[in-house]
Amino acid sequence: MHVLFVIDPLPSLKAYKDSSVAMMRALAARGHTLSVALQGDLYIDAGVVKVQCQAIQLVDGADLHQPGWWREGARADVPMNGFDAVLMRKDPPFDMEYLYSTHLLEFAQKQGAKVFNTGAAIRNHPEKLAITEFAEFTSPTLVTRDMSRLRAFHAQHHDVIVKPLDGMGGMGIFRLQQAELNLGAILETLTDNGQRTIMAQRYIPEIVAGDKRILIIGGEPVPYALARIPLAGETRGNLAAGGRGVAQPLTARDKEIALSLGPRLAERGLLLVGLDVIGDYLTEVNVTSPTCFVEITEQTDFDVAQAFAVALERAAGG
Repeated sequence: MHVLFVIDPLPSLKAYKDSSVAMMRALAARGHTLSVALQGDLYIDAGVVKVQCQAIQLVDGADLHQPGWWREGARADVPMNGFDAVLMRKDPPFDMEYLYSTHLLEFAQKQGAKVFNTGAAIRNHPEKLAITEFAEFTSPTLVTRDMSRLRAFHAQHHDVIVKPLDGMGGMGIFRLQQAELNLGAILETLTDNGQRTIMAQRYIPEIVAGDKRILIIGGEPVPYALARIPLAGETRGNLAAGGRGVAQPLTARDKEIALSLGPRLAERGLLLVGLDVIGDYLTEVNVTSPTCFVEITEQTDFDVAQAFAVALERAAGG
């Protein structure tokens, strides 16, 4: 297969722990060829969705902590349907440019391209809002920009988490305890004085044991989760916020959530999903560029990237 990655600039990736790089290495090891492109390299010309892409080859034995782990090949402008598989791995933010990209990817699919995750599926599953479809698995949750509703939710639950709907890596997350003196200021800042919708959730004390990332590939859960354990005194478990990743087998509740959501999400065009679970509660459905491949693989007997490569071959018919 010839696989195109729509991705952030390669020099910006921390290759030694980046899940997209792990995917590339697994695919290359299985004999597939690779090309990369930036989000801005997608375009439509005379009704055809095309991409200006760069062929790459991975360097055998390269130190992934250093630059030079790939070699550049030829650049070309080609129709998107000329690839055997297209992987959308551009990190958020999910801004208007990202939205336009999902439309281009959707148009490319109509022209025969095989895109994973599909443009429509990414667009229709905003990562924080998507949990509201599965309320049976979530902690009490409110989505609003109305200050009075947010204050009432806080007064009811006493200890809540508030966060923007478009953040990643723990950005903009606040814990508001019962005696929070800056309640008004925090809510005004996050909602831009009532102009921006945010999410509030009842605080889940089990965060001290980790914010678990459960990967679902082709509708099936990876048997291990990565518990991202917060630093002492920190509310956020995100690795980007200093959390420590510990791989552990899925609990019975983890499996219940994953097996319930996995097949449904796969049917909607989501080959790869990252569920975030704290304690017994689903907190996010990640569909843009789910991570934690490397950490789980290094700590367990399960090669996540290899499993993904096999699933991609099956899904792309290659």
